[in-house]
Amino acid sequence: MSYVFLAGDRVYKLKKPVRFAFLDFSTLRARELDSLEELRLNRRLAPRVYLDAVPLTLGASGELSIRGEGVVVDWLVEMRRLPEALMLDRLLSEGALDESRVEKLAETLADFYRRAERSTMTPADYAARFFREHAENRRILTRRDFALDHGRVPVVLDRLEAGLVSLQPLLEERVRSRHVVDGHGDLRPEHICFCDPIAIFDCLEFNRELRQVDPFDELAFLDIECALLGAPRVGPRLIAALAERLGDAPPPALVALYAACRAVLRARLAVAHLFDPVPRMPERWEPLAGRYMRLAEQHLAAIG
Repeated sequence: MSYVFLAGDRVYKLKKPVRFAFLDFSTLRARELDSLEELRLNRRLAPRVYLDAVPLTLGASGELSIRGEGVVVDWLVEMRRLPEALMLDRLLSEGALDESRVEKLAETLADFYRRAERSTMTPADYAARFFREHAENRRILTRRDFALDHGRVPVVLDRLEAGLVSLQPLLEERVRSRHVVDGHGDLRPEHICFCDPIAIFDCLEFNRELRQVDPFDELAFLDIECALLGAPRVGPRLIAALAERLGDAPPPALVALYAACRAVLRARLAVAHLFDPVPRMPERWEPLAGRYMRLAEQHLAAIG
């Protein structure tokens, strides 16, 4: 939903003028406001990375400039460029993530979640969101025009729905006990850089509801993504370290449910690329969805 421009030690992010059910960037004012919100929210975990929201201007002779003279035609988020060699996904691919980095990441996240704004969602609304997502996942993933395992997919979805029903009281209790916060919303390995200090960037700025998360839901998501990159032990280590630092250890079945929900959602988002008129790398998405569904099945086994 954005164009990203690399310019030396700077990165500029330009939002596309699009409108969807979950966001509206169709006007200049909307893109300006969202750029400012992206700056504010991402400074929580990457204050040295997010520098400014700057105008893109059109001069009298037709030239585009950043912070130039002329008419403001759009807005850019200006960021400091981070070293790719220190990104978590790169470190995982090279087998270079040591225990000290895991501990530093856990401490950074624990400090963030301690200070994060508590969610204002009701327990019922929080649980209902999982059921809505599950219904949409089922609608997409059971389509016969996708090359998925149509013998296993409904079984996995049925087991996940049963897990949601049986663990709904635990979901609601997480809200009542004020563990659900305004979090990052998109905690993936490619959004974590082990510079000094650690920078966790590119949060989900455009939809506050989707940022209302249990910290252990976010860590379960990161667990899924690390496992997909061939590092299945990283997530459990982080989850244990976070639980120790927060003094909060949710039932393992709930964490497994979070992971299964995230994996199934990622499977749905993978095949959704094929709805594009001209899909990018069309051969990639169905096998990727299958891998996510297998991860979901593994976590569902832990629920019992």
